[in-house]
Amino acid sequence: MRTRVKICCISSVEEARMAISAGADALGLVGPMPSGPGIITNELIGEIARFAPPAVGSFLLTSETDATAIAAHHQKVHTNTIQLVDALQSGDYKTIRDLAGPVKLVQVIHVLDEGSIDEALRVAQHVDALLLDSGNPNLQVKELGGTGRVHNWALSRRIVDNSPVPVFLAGGLHAGNAREAIETVQPFGLDLCSGVRTGGKLDPQKLEQFFRAVYS
Repeated sequence: MRTRVKICCISSVEEARMAISAGADALGLVGPMPSGPGIITNELIGEIARFAPPAVGSFLLTSETDATAIAAHHQKVHTNTIQLVDALQSGDYKTIRDLAGPVKLVQVIHVLDEGSIDEALRVAQHVDALLLDSGNPNLQVKELGGTGRVHNWALSRRIVDNSPVPVFLAGGLHAGNAREAIETVQPFGLDLCSGVRTGGKLDPQKLEQFFRAVYS
């Protein structure tokens, strides 16, 4: 099965065009966050989502933790996917679907320890995919992605092996470790931000190198 690639932290229509031309299957569009790179306005998220062709996933990264607030955020941008970067604190996934309409839900699991496996498999039955990242929502200022760190891939592999839904792998990925990540974790897809950027800007050469590594 071909490994999908999601390029996150897209900051403009031009970056979206560049990522899609390089082979991206999905674009990550970052809404308000307590920390991390790539934050853009809801207006720009909506513009990029409208630009993306139907076959390309447009992922709203929302840090909202209330189901109603998550759906309300989505209604401002109309992406085809909602990526929940933090755990739901109130409401449920059904409420999000009822209010947001036909949209895919991807739950981020920040892989910290053995408990992350239980968390992932508990929520997997309610969402369309999982995304395993290297943040830490337990810090005073939550880390909800974009850390550039690799987490314990052995834990991620156990989640992949037992998950009933597709699993994306994120956290510290770049051309130099993409092939190892695929072989070790065997995810449905890879998700990265800083690994294809130079000075915060999407780098065409790094994009080319990454896709070459993935599909070599």
